[in-house]
Amino acid sequence: MSASPKALSRVRQTSRITHEARAAWFAALLSMGAYCLAMAVHGTYPFGGRSRAVNDLGNQLVPFHARLWDLMHGNTTGDLYFNWSSGYGTPFLGDFFTYLMNPFSWLVGGFPRHLVELPVFLVTLFSIGLASGLMTLFLGRLHPGSPWLRALLSVCFGLSAWTISDGFADPMWMWGLVAFPLLGIAYDWCLHRRRWVAGTLLVTLSWAGNFYIAAMATMGMALVLLVRLLVDARAGRERLNTLLRAAAMTLSGVLLAAPVLTVSLKASRASQPAPVRAYQGPPTIADYLAQLLPGGLSEGPRVSVGMLPLLLVATLPFVRRVPLRERCGWLFLIAVMAGSFVWLPTILLWHGQAMPNGSPYRASVALTAVLVSAAWLALAREPGRRELLCGAGVVLLLVLFVRNSPHMSRGPWLLVAAGLVPLALLLTLDRYRGRRGSRAMLTAALAGTVFLTSAYTVFNTTVIRDAYDWWAPKRTYDSESLATYELLKSADDWPATRTDPGPHEYANNDPMLLAGQGGSYYSSYVPARTAGALHRLGAGWYIQGRHTLSFTDPVSRAIMGISSYLDRSTGPRGLTRRTVPAPPIVTVRPPGTILDRAATDATVFARQERVLGARVYEVPRLRPSDGSPPAPVAGRGWALVAHPEGGFVRTFTALCRPGTEAYWYAPWFFGRVEAQGRTVKSFGRPAMTSNGLTALGKVPANGTIPVTVVSGRGQYLPQNPLGCLDRTSLDQAVSHLQSTGPQQVRAGGHAIEARFTSGTRGTAVVSVPAASGWQCAVDGARAATPRTLGGLIAVDLGDGATTLRCTFRPPGLRLGLALSAAAAATVLLVAGAGLLRTRRRAPR
Repeated sequence: MSASPKALSRVRQTSRITHEARAAWFAALLSMGAYCLAMAVHGTYPFGGRSRAVNDLGNQLVPFHARLWDLMHGNTTGDLYFNWSSGYGTPFLGDFFTYLMNPFSWLVGGFPRHLVELPVFLVTLFSIGLASGLMTLFLGRLHPGSPWLRALLSVCFGLSAWTISDGFADPMWMWGLVAFPLLGIAYDWCLHRRRWVAGTLLVTLSWAGNFYIAAMATMGMALVLLVRLLVDARAGRERLNTLLRAAAMTLSGVLLAAPVLTVSLKASRASQPAPVRAYQGPPTIADYLAQLLPGGLSEGPRVSVGMLPLLLVATLPFVRRVPLRERCGWLFLIAVMAGSFVWLPTILLWHGQAMPNGSPYRASVALTAVLVSAAWLALAREPGRRELLCGAGVVLLLVLFVRNSPHMSRGPWLLVAAGLVPLALLLTLDRYRGRRGSRAMLTAALAGTVFLTSAYTVFNTTVIRDAYDWWAPKRTYDSESLATYELLKSADDWPATRTDPGPHEYANNDPMLLAGQGGSYYSSYVPARTAGALHRLGAGWYIQGRHTLSFTDPVSRAIMGISSYLDRSTGPRGLTRRTVPAPPIVTVRPPGTILDRAATDATVFARQERVLGARVYEVPRLRPSDGSPPAPVAGRGWALVAHPEGGFVRTFTALCRPGTEAYWYAPWFFGRVEAQGRTVKSFGRPAMTSNGLTALGKVPANGTIPVTVVSGRGQYLPQNPLGCLDRTSLDQAVSHLQSTGPQQVRAGGHAIEARFTSGTRGTAVVSVPAASGWQCAVDGARAATPRTLGGLIAVDLGDGATTLRCTFRPPGLRLGLALSAAAAATVLLVAGAGLLRTRRRAPR
């Protein structure tokens, strides 16, 4: 008895789904295996001793994942809303949404803290595998064909030049690699008027994981959808309906992830501005086209996807089985996208109207997806010998044209030569088109070729990159940093006082990496108020304030309630923990304290005194002792004078009370300062790099401080760069703040509360930068935005108060949740309507 047609159809469909799933797994395992092989040969962690923690991977992402581990295990102060550890207290939800929303990042909780770098590696590895597997499924929706051949092209997508050059160091961007096939599948459902709700959820998943690259993926896959509609035979009205369906799906999916966008947008607008980066212009045509060849590393859009896809894309124009309209549409799309990466208006469009602080070609990942798609459209039509040879001829002309490009090092030449192997296999595959066994063997050989050439591409690109000093690994977890972590944890006294993990020996986010509550903080979301407050109190910064540093002088440490800090002054090896008397985190200033809006501080020393509430400095006038102009230039300061033997030099003397401590503050000075046998190097660069207060030692018995300033370029010094600190006065000020402080200080995840002696008057100062989002209430009254003292939170206690409570709420979160709720209601309504229609159509 024969099976029914419906049963046979179900069997065939089940078999097809099984083959698709196996091919997707094959692509995932092959791509991950090739990446691991390259890392193992190179000796890179976790397969060798060389650290992966280069650039932002070491400075940002490993410390951020360490904080995620702490949050998951209840091992830190703060919560998802607020980070008490960095920048002396900063908002955190924007960082979480931007840097830690790749679902694979949450694997970090399953490993010991000192092995955080291993799950960070797995984030990259699993993202490559998932992206390759999903791309295998998406290519099958572009055109039917062998899932195993699709898998090989998908491996090339997962290990594209963008992945191994740009994406690998930013685990959150790697989710963007996954977003391309996810969005492609969602838009394919729109094309066939199916699964609108499921497609919406795929859009949400893409944008929630990393909205930055997801936006590029949305633009790229929207262009692919447009091309598919243009080459489709359906009527114009149906095309319009498909576009409207896709637009509604995209909007609903993005709004479901609205908190990610609204919180991040608010945080970005409130952040310290990024350095202005001017586009230097496009690379030459030869240098740009050279980027299509794998294995090299040079400046330009990194669009290479390997020799096999390149050969097939070059073959596409000659494949007669592909309709002419389809060929033209896809080739036009490739040309337009390639041009858009090197034209300033479209560069800004791809990157959200902001020139990236790093590479201006991050969006080139979109073209890698399109190139692999075009390659599949050629391969799925089983190109013949003549067509393949024509494509090989185009590749040969390309190689000859770019042969003198800096991109063409030994690796690209070897991979070009290795490209003859897939060409020969494809030619042989065409010859044995009807023989299943032979085709299986040739496909296996092609898989081996893709595996080995992909591994070599990763290896060679990594070798080239590691030769640059810029890519030297950062120190993250070693025996010394682990010992430092234990040292800091043993001294932790939060929230009574702070333990500062300076002096920035490891990553740019040492407080997250090592614990403690310090000033170091490196993020795209450093609040401008935080950077400005710390800078005006004498802290240094880098990257125009997007990387803040800890205070290094005793007055600022007292202001911030730092009772212990790390110091390397004892020698080049090992850190020493210093303990000093410190006021509590919440202190009280007397009534009449001059707050920021009414203040006119002449120097950083006067500002510190106003915030501290006591006179502790003597600010002497500099007197030129080298015959140079005796007065500073009005509004600019002391001008350095050209020296006859080269460079610029000024020599001054200043008088201070003997026994006091001299501190120098010239935030934008570049050069060296020589005083009392001590030489201090400064690396200031307006407004990019700011120097902090620098100790020049104790004032000698004669009270005279000779200072020589030397630089290789002309510049100006502040009019009063020198201050002499009276330690006795500082100790008295600290003791007074301790005695008049609150009886108790408690800090929750994103709130801090102080309890005072009943009837306490004056101004309560919370030693936390007053970033937008803080609300404070006295004795349970209505919460209001606090005022500031030196950029720190300041609250008037009125006629007398007992309690102060300040709470932080991330700006933009309420709006995001409201938009998300509205989108969820819409999706549920559409889903309910769909179920109702299905029930009505079902036979009774």
